Amino acid sequence: MSNNSAGGLVSLQKSVKQLRFEAEIRRIKVSQAAAELKAFCLQNAHKDPLLMGVPSSDNPFRPPKSCALF
Repeated sequence: MSNNSAGGLVSLQKSVKQLRFEAEIRRIKVSQAAAELKAFCLQNAHKDPLLMGVPSSDNPFRPPKSCALF
């Protein structure tokens, strides 16, 4: 057996192993995944800072307050 054909055999074995792994993955329909994602987003919307905003006291990126002494 030449070195080249041994490498080809190893490559094919890896491909078969990967295909077997992918065949065992549980799959769901896109419509079901979309419905679950929508439900999750609606349940957690009240915690989303992009939707609700961040209180200025909790915002680490707020502009610094300037202080002026007269």
